[in-house]
Amino acid sequence: MPVMEKLFTRRTYRRFRQKAVPQDVVEDLIEAVRISSSAANRQPVRLVIVNTPEAVAAVQPLVKWAAYLPPEQGAPKADEQPTLYAAVVDDTSLPGDHGVDLGIALANLTLAAWDKGVGSCIMGAIDKPALTELLHIEEPQKLMYMVAFGYPSHEAHLVPMTEETGVKYYLDENRDYCVPKRSKEEIARYL
Repeated sequence: MPVMEKLFTRRTYRRFRQKAVPQDVVEDLIEAVRISSSAANRQPVRLVIVNTPEAVAAVQPLVKWAAYLPPEQGAPKADEQPTLYAAVVDDTSLPGDHGVDLGIALANLTLAAWDKGVGSCIMGAIDKPALTELLHIEEPQKLMYMVAFGYPSHEAHLVPMTEETGVKYYLDENRDYCVPKRSKEEIARYL
């Protein structure tokens, strides 16, 4: 599938089939982060892989899902949980502002997953102190994001952003996500 097609279909997924992500796919995800572009080639991004059922279950109550939806609609039910998490960690011992590096690594990570049919959800609304302890993350490393992974059990569609929709995603009658996007004309201009 061409890259642009992958980009159009790589959305955030929040409900998953209960099928484990195979180890070779996990290794590809790690490799996607390893080879990410990085400012001054400092490579500050680290991962903590959470892939045992027990560890995934321990992470689950420490992350928040779908802020625009009521919890009963946005949070995955017991049979829809992710089967894998990756903690995205910043090595703060390295100089510089790592925000761009983290963004590039997250894009590589989620696109590599989608290339294998694995959906993802980047999560910033997380209990950082509890997760830092649970995942044994120590200074100078700092937990930045959690990314949930699994084989999606729903679809996600791009829809035009209107005055009525605004930016808030919503569920359609099939419980599929509808994600409003601004027009090209709104986000770009030519000189």
